[in-house]
Amino acid sequence: MDRTGRMAGVDFTRALACLMVLVHHLVLRLNFDKLSPEQLPAFEFSRFGNYGVSLFFVLSGFLLARPFWSALDKGAPLPSLKIYALRRAARILPGYWVALTVGFVLSFALYKFPLNSELIGRYLAGFFLMSQWHWRTFFPVQSDGPLWSIGFEVTCYVLLPICFLMLFTLRARIKSALAMRIAWLGVIGFTVVAHWLVVKCFPLDDAARGWEFGLQGGAKAWMPRYNPIGFFAIFAIGTLAAGVRTILPTRSSLLYDLVALLALVAGAAQLSLSIGGSGEGYGWLSIPYRFPWMPLCVAVVLCALPTSVFLGRLLDNPVSRFIATVSFGMYIWQDIVISLIVRIDPTAFGIGSDDMLTGWLTWSPIAVAITILVGTLSYFVIERPVIHWARNLEGTPPTRFEAVRQS
Repeated sequence: MDRTGRMAGVDFTRALACLMVLVHHLVLRLNFDKLSPEQLPAFEFSRFGNYGVSLFFVLSGFLLARPFWSALDKGAPLPSLKIYALRRAARILPGYWVALTVGFVLSFALYKFPLNSELIGRYLAGFFLMSQWHWRTFFPVQSDGPLWSIGFEVTCYVLLPICFLMLFTLRARIKSALAMRIAWLGVIGFTVVAHWLVVKCFPLDDAARGWEFGLQGGAKAWMPRYNPIGFFAIFAIGTLAAGVRTILPTRSSLLYDLVALLALVAGAAQLSLSIGGSGEGYGWLSIPYRFPWMPLCVAVVLCALPTSVFLGRLLDNPVSRFIATVSFGMYIWQDIVISLIVRIDPTAFGIGSDDMLTGWLTWSPIAVAITILVGTLSYFVIERPVIHWARNLEGTPPTRFEAVRQS
């Protein structure tokens, strides 16, 4: 960590995840059939920016697990679940609820979807963080697709302390720190098996299944392979990485620079290897985003960068730190921004144009700039005040880094 308490690599990973997802949603506006053979590879590679969701889950597991591993190793009690829940709620809910409500209103007021029990039910399921359990509510609003992942992440927040409670119970028998990490491998294994059982036991029929039937049809195509249990397996790899990081030597070494660089290259290779396959990159037992290889690459990066000599400081530059700070706002508002641009100008992003690429290259930077602006407003106006209010309840106002780290 540096003098401000920042752990090298965290800001970079968060910023990278955010930008990957944003690029993914911009690339989806392209008609690949109109791209030349020379242009196609770069955009096919960028299409897999959706793997940034995997980065977010690994990073969340990595950061949230650190206090649990620390308490476990020191023989201290389980960290306060009240404070844990308060911090999670303060970090996620204000921005999410505002974006969700705006998306809900836009669904019927601008995009003319019927304001019926179906639309209201989806919104309520999202509001109460229960949308992740059924394909009908998977996308809680019509105009903000990325919000689907928030319910998945909240499920991981709930499962994390439950699983650690098991390790705290076993602490008297398993006194070795290394053995505790090995026991967490059992948690990952159990989660993977549970995911497999969900996929096998809860298949969906083919009626109105597919993206041609809209968001609900797309959700039906994703589920049950997209389910909160499978995503906890991704999250749990980040949790294991936190446990490994806490027992690694803290002395900086060029070896960590090399390991982190190799892991970054291997992670980028996962996107290349996905070209020509499913857009969701289903991996072991149909867990998305090239599981477990992509999450493992991210986990190695997070373990290595904090004690790297040069790479961590190079990647955690002022730009990546700023993007990391406003990344949650960028994530929850990006689809609304892009959709509104197309609504205002149906030819934006080169849609319907013979020179599609020029239009896309013109509008994409504009969409990125607006998304960053809206994300910045979201953080400073909506998110940060609630974060500080919640920490004041604990009697310990957060530093700027702590406010970011809670996401």
